Amino acid sequence: MEIIFEGGKVITALYNGHSIRTDQPLDNGGTDIAPSPFDLYLASIGTCAGIYVKSFCDRRGIPTDGIKIRQKITFDEATDLPTDITIDIQLPAGFPEKYRESVVNAAGLCKVKKSIASPPDFKIVTS
Repeated sequence: MEIIFEGGKVITALYNGHSIRTDQPLDNGGTDIAPSPFDLYLASIGTCAGIYVKSFCDRRGIPTDGIKIRQKITFDEATDLPTDITIDIQLPAGFPEKYRESVVNAAGLCKVKKSIASPPDFKIVTS
């Protein structure tokens, strides 16, 4: 992964042929043309859970129409860091009752969540 500076507060990650652009909101000196890195981090939690739910349903032939995931984040007022993240998988009427607990377990397999639960060591160097 390579991180490049594109001017202003726009920072882009180049990874596996993708460009992942970030910016800062207007009140933080950015132009708000892209999500902030922290917004992408939070979105990665919900979308990761989502792909596990989608895969679970696909393997069982369960339609995913009407399934929504709502993510609620509670922040510490002093640090502005998350203290609680709730992932609410909203299942439509007719979703097989026998799979409710299993779909929750599937979402819990999310690699992003696992990475947060068992954080890596960070090393920051110059070269």
